[in-house]
Amino acid sequence: MTDHSGHGHGIEGLELEERQALRRVAGLSTELQDVTEVEYRQVRLERVVLAGVWTEGTARDAERSLAELALLAETAGSVVLEGVIQRRESPDPATYIGSGKAQELRAIVVQTGADTVICDGELTPGQLRQLEEVVKVKVVDRTWLILDIFAQHARSREGQAQVSLAQMQYLLPRLRGWGESLSRQAGGRAGGATGGVGTRGPGETKIETDRRRIRSQMTKLRRQLREMETSRTTQRAARQRAGIPAVAIAGYTNAGKSSLLNRITGAGVLVENALFATLDPTVRKARTPGGHDYTIADTVGFVRHLPHQLVEAFRSTLDEVRDADLIVHVVDGSDDAPLEQIAAVREVLAEINAAQVPELIVINKADIADPETVAELQRREPHSVVVSARTGEGFDALLDAIEADLPSTWEEVDLLVPYPRGDLVSRAHRQGEVLDAAHGEHGTRLHARVPADLANELRAASGT
Repeated sequence: MTDHSGHGHGIEGLELEERQALRRVAGLSTELQDVTEVEYRQVRLERVVLAGVWTEGTARDAERSLAELALLAETAGSVVLEGVIQRRESPDPATYIGSGKAQELRAIVVQTGADTVICDGELTPGQLRQLEEVVKVKVVDRTWLILDIFAQHARSREGQAQVSLAQMQYLLPRLRGWGESLSRQAGGRAGGATGGVGTRGPGETKIETDRRRIRSQMTKLRRQLREMETSRTTQRAARQRAGIPAVAIAGYTNAGKSSLLNRITGAGVLVENALFATLDPTVRKARTPGGHDYTIADTVGFVRHLPHQLVEAFRSTLDEVRDADLIVHVVDGSDDAPLEQIAAVREVLAEINAAQVPELIVINKADIADPETVAELQRREPHSVVVSARTGEGFDALLDAIEADLPSTWEEVDLLVPYPRGDLVSRAHRQGEVLDAAHGEHGTRLHARVPADLANELRAASGT
């Protein structure tokens, strides 16, 4: 083989590679049966390079943010090959990292054989498109990465619908950009019938069709979610009527919320050492050491800069937190910056109007945490308990603290319940605390502490 033909083959190979890389992104606008099946939805990132722009804080903060991005990428199923940070006053409006740095990034992509670049921020449609043109591989931002992880982990119909809605809200403004890059690649013949495969761009009409389809899908999803929310609200109202207090477990992603729930209820909820392993609130029943029933719900893991679309989409799920009587806020005591995690979670709680709910801080992973860090956390957050969900350390204190913080909605009754209403006596044994029960000629003399609604029924039955 001559040098000349070898060289020619190289260029041809490169052209093909470029075309495939671009097609991958533009795949959004190809003939898809269902917009939720867009290839971009399941990013399935294999070999990735991370890029972050550091505008404020210390170099350590910037590195920590990139380390978290690496964890997110691994959760999405990627191998992280390299991570680069750039110090700038603000992200470059054109390519996010600036044209010179974009060329350097292209060199790293070629050298490592990466197929995706993940940027540690939310990029505009223009930034995504222009950076892609330079690095020649798919570019994904932090928001889309988090959305993708949520898509992979959503289990229930509601969770899946919520993620799809958030993804579509994100995709809508970005469709045009992908269409344009493909049209340009087609040499201005976008929408034309000539030129063969790979040269017919989607054209304006195709993008508009996609837009319409996405919008109608979004309308349908919103309707479904409204229906699901109604049934969730009904269930919640029934629990509240029964006078059963509600606890919600919230916290930074990976802080150990599901492990904590398992310890408290023996529920056997999925526990994975992965960010966002839980996306659908799992409501379980538990009992305090004093014998009071309460419900406990695990919720979505929070993360810094949680995409706004997600907070919006998961609003109904997060209602479990807002309507709770107590938030058990789990913190990873072994983390580098636990106070930052607490601040990030509280920011989201404020956004969903849950900042008023009483909060108990649970410092988890005591078995591997630095004692000084834990002591500092306890100083900063006096209303806290230290536990290890793995070893069970501190759980008696945690259960006592939950009991102390729950609202006392029980009432004491001392009355005669006629025998035909024996069902109410059974409920008093089941739902409350029976102090004394004596059977007389006309009924049962009951002295008990019971939830408010049952107390009312007992009074009505006894005629008092």
